[in-house]
Amino acid sequence: MNEELSYAYAVVRPTPDLAEGPVPGVTGVASGAVRVVGAGALAAAVGSVPRSDFSEAALKVRLEDLDWLERVARAHHGVVEALAARTTVLPLRLATVYVDDDRVRDVLRRGEETFTRMLDRLTGHVEWGVKVYAEVPRAPAAPAADDAGASDPGRAYLRRRRQQREERGTAWSEAAEAVRRIEAEAGEIAVRLARHRPQQGRLAVGTGENVANDAYLVPGERSEEFRDRVRRSTRDLRGVRVEITGPWAPYSFAVLTEEPEAPGEVGGP
Repeated sequence: MNEELSYAYAVVRPTPDLAEGPVPGVTGVASGAVRVVGAGALAAAVGSVPRSDFSEAALKVRLEDLDWLERVARAHHGVVEALAARTTVLPLRLATVYVDDDRVRDVLRRGEETFTRMLDRLTGHVEWGVKVYAEVPRAPAAPAADDAGASDPGRAYLRRRRQQREERGTAWSEAAEAVRRIEAEAGEIAVRLARHRPQQGRLAVGTGENVANDAYLVPGERSEEFRDRVRRSTRDLRGVRVEITGPWAPYSFAVLTEEPEAPGEVGGP
């Protein structure tokens, strides 16, 4: 049995500098080289990965290891972004693996119509991420200075708790207004919107509670206008933090509704 599998990063159209063969200067998952595998008018960026880590059985265990998953995700993202700097890419989901390059070619042939349609839709567009945070105040851990001498500490505590609930409600209300304004303003430029689950725990970065975690598909030449509109639309809101990231390859809009073969599975012979 072959001890290596073919890990597919993205579907592209072949170009002079992305022809069949190695992609110089690009390193992928498991520190492996990246190559282009072609089939007619389409191609895929592929790398070899060890079966011991990427077989269907191994992935069921590996995908529970957040440190390992983060390393794979970073390497996968690095390859896709390197490709996106050269051409339009249709990113594939993390850990899309096949038994060999011939199976990759077979998937490209059978999915040519779907892949081509999606590449046409994404050409000239980039993804921008917009996260909205409500800057919610922390719960009072100790009496405030003006409550320290109060004759009824319990009543003072309840007063502080009530104030915190009011401030929390205000912050969430302002954050909801920020989401509405951003969608209204930026939506005039973006051609598609994808809503993701708000990030919590280890995935959340920075202060505040993540209220919205959205992605916008934007014509590349209007990126600066998009960013300006997002910033302007929320400038006067208090207790709200807006994070704009990008431009990225259009991960959120590369969802195949008619997958030739389920990503994440090892293709059969």
